[in-house]
Amino acid sequence: MKQKAFFKYKTSKILVEIILIIVAIMFLFPLLWMFCASFYDTTQASQYPPRLFPDPISLRSYLYVFSDKRIPRYFLNTFLLTVICVVGTLITASLTAFGFAKLKSRFKNILFFILLSTMMIPSSVTLLPTYTIFSKFGLVNTYWPLIIPSLFGGGAFYIFLLRQFFAAIPNELSEAAIVDGCSWFGVFWKVVFPNAKPALIVVVINQFVYSWNDYFAPMIYLQQPEKYTVSLGISFFKSMYGSMIDVGPMMAVAMLAIVPILILYISCQKYFIEGVVTSGIKG
Repeated sequence: MKQKAFFKYKTSKILVEIILIIVAIMFLFPLLWMFCASFYDTTQASQYPPRLFPDPISLRSYLYVFSDKRIPRYFLNTFLLTVICVVGTLITASLTAFGFAKLKSRFKNILFFILLSTMMIPSSVTLLPTYTIFSKFGLVNTYWPLIIPSLFGGGAFYIFLLRQFFAAIPNELSEAAIVDGCSWFGVFWKVVFPNAKPALIVVVINQFVYSWNDYFAPMIYLQQPEKYTVSLGISFFKSMYGSMIDVGPMMAVAMLAIVPILILYISCQKYFIEGVVTSGIKG
């Protein structure tokens, strides 16, 4: 019986692994094709049926992209904007979450309920009034409409995620720090913040990916091409130089755009998984 149960367990485990491998290949294949297509020469790019692996390998698409002086500008705009949004979200979301998790207030639960309620409001509903407000203040065609939301926590989800993690940190640590003469900000900075590294990295990764890939907000608020971000710049690049016959340059730009995200996720994958798991279990 034990041998039969063990065989059944191994068989089911192998089947699950096979299914996971197939699903992983399905998700990775478009990325693999994009990478290979970025090294096509002119002949291979127009070849039908298309071939997966380039032969010979050509760098002409990347040379073509870097010859356009606007592409580095798009990357610089996106990088600076993303860094500001990540830092702003990390500071404001963590401070707000600390207040909800550790401080006492009569209206704390009501305010937290209102905060979570905002997650159920579609962004399309708030688009017009938000645009009207920024337009009245003369902030259209500036980066402020893209930065200001990050200065208010970056959204209810990040505050909720950090609040769940902060609440799992024992109150005895905060109370001991208070007894030793530490202020509440000192408790946040010296006790809670250092012990919340996994959850903070989850916020950093998510906000980085969102800000880096954001297309809708820059399309709405930015009007001058020199202020475009990468996502908007790629669309502009496609409208001017894109072609179904020659896909190489577009694939090269797309590959360059996803490299920072891949590097960030691969380097922080351990903390990302840990932060998601612990925030969900201990909250």
